[in-house]
Amino acid sequence: MSERYRVLVADSIALDGLAPLRDDPRFELVVKPNLKDPELADAIAEADAVLVRSATRITRDSLARADRLKVIGRAGVGVDTIDVDAATERGIAVLTAPAGNTISAAELTFALLLALARKVPEAHRSMREGQWDRKSFTGIELYGKTLGLIGAGRIGGEVARRARAFGMRVLAYDPFLNAERARALDVEVATLDQAIERADIISVHVPLTDSTRNLIGRPEIARMKRGVFLLNVARGGVVDEAALLEALHSGQVGGAALDVYSQEPLPADHPLRNAPNVVLTPHLGASTMEAQHHVAVEIAEAVRAALLEGDLSRAVNAPDVGGADMQRLRPVLELARQVGTIAAAMAGAPLAEVEVRYAGSHPAGVRLVAAAAVAGALAHLSGAPVNIVNALKFAASRNIRVAHAAREPAQGYPEFVEVRVVSDTAEGRVAGALRAPDYPRLVRVGDFAVDVPPQGTLLLVRHRATPQVAGALNTLLGSEGITLLEYQQVHRDSGRAEALSLLRLGSPVSSAVLSRISGLPEASGVLQVELT
Repeated sequence: MSERYRVLVADSIALDGLAPLRDDPRFELVVKPNLKDPELADAIAEADAVLVRSATRITRDSLARADRLKVIGRAGVGVDTIDVDAATERGIAVLTAPAGNTISAAELTFALLLALARKVPEAHRSMREGQWDRKSFTGIELYGKTLGLIGAGRIGGEVARRARAFGMRVLAYDPFLNAERARALDVEVATLDQAIERADIISVHVPLTDSTRNLIGRPEIARMKRGVFLLNVARGGVVDEAALLEALHSGQVGGAALDVYSQEPLPADHPLRNAPNVVLTPHLGASTMEAQHHVAVEIAEAVRAALLEGDLSRAVNAPDVGGADMQRLRPVLELARQVGTIAAAMAGAPLAEVEVRYAGSHPAGVRLVAAAAVAGALAHLSGAPVNIVNALKFAASRNIRVAHAAREPAQGYPEFVEVRVVSDTAEGRVAGALRAPDYPRLVRVGDFAVDVPPQGTLLLVRHRATPQVAGALNTLLGSEGITLLEYQQVHRDSGRAEALSLLRLGSPVSSAVLSRISGLPEASGVLQVELT
């Protein structure tokens, strides 16, 4: 018999959904839910794979002796309970099951919205107490109201469809939402400010990341319509709970419905429990029989394919290529990621198309090079984990067209990557090259030939071709204490009417400094890009 794999089931996961593993003699299921360290670390040390939901936390300590572990499977989409960095350092793939709970989460959103709009919990409580009080529970209709949708991914998209069925107008904010997907969802594309300021009801559907933590805070709530309804069925921490409490008591927020919280379980004495006009549920987004079955099947199939076939297409942290090929490609992939980041920053959001051309010694790897470029292009627009494994699927799910092609090697460049990114309103085109595996360079930005390393903070300033610009930029940056590591001023291939100053800085500059640069009489465009 071939190798047998031990799979630790460390959370309460629907066992009937684990049939792809349970019914295969090559797998041994060890069911030990709700372990805590050090017992969890002991169990993981003996496993090839571990399956979790949201109750069990996989920490760096949990993985301290995980020399045998190959895969962590999350029966769901959020990985905030898993130390992905620690797993990646140990070469452990983290897989997710993003589709299984989509419908359940969307339906819960509407259950909470309807309960809030029609004051169902209060009316139910009144009836339980023997009352017949109709006057106190006058609600509102959803028909004709404007829904501000913050996040239009899988779950947000399903919420939008249901909102349109109720006759609601939907304003959708999502950095990935391009015109094609907006038409498919029958929603209006909006900025975050527009969605916040014009909506009667706001529903949040974004992951919790550094960029989305307290996305809805005091400043945002202050700009909302007075009496707005606010829902969070995404992740605790996206909404500033202290600011929400103040707004509920002042009446700025007319009602809130929450399924997720910054601290879970929600403490018994938490003030949200006694706040006015709130509907609270204990993180029930995926708590349906159907969702539990679907996510179990989805993650079981993903883990099975990963262990038996090396298929890591569901991983959030690992490429689907390995060994010597990956080592040879790694410098090219890193270059492609950086070039894609700059091109997308030039194009702006929402993205509509990414075109990648690669010339080098690994023509068979052009799809992987394209995935790296797309990952770079998407990463600066969202905190969602996007890498070379999931980038192409992620782009497809948002109707972002991706084209890639191998081309003849460029003269003087053993490895060459060009990325063109198109948004609904602009285009960015950037090329990079490797003169040696450890010598990456940017060689073209738009129509300008350049020669700088793709590292750190880059500042791109378009301006009239005049020598005074260099002095003005140096003076301005020096007055702000910003270290200038490298400066190039280049002109178009034909004519000298317009120039590009490309500056590599020791640290990012503030928005105020960017405004001062934009205010230079010679400047026509300023862009700052931070490369990691």
